[in-house]
Amino acid sequence: MVPIILVLLLALILFGAGFALKALWWIAVIVLVVWLLGFVIRPTANGKRGRWYRW
Repeated sequence: MVPIILVLLLALILFGAGFALKALWWIAVIVLVVWLLGFVIRPTANGKRGRWYRW
């Protein structure tokens, strides 16, 4: 009974880690796209091109 529980627990942990990593990859891709769009559509400030973010 214990080996079955351990295998099921391992499968659950790996499934959760896989889902979390996939979600983090999607978040990273979205942030990268927003960051790249910032170079394209940055507003002009005082006649010169400035950053659209403060940091």
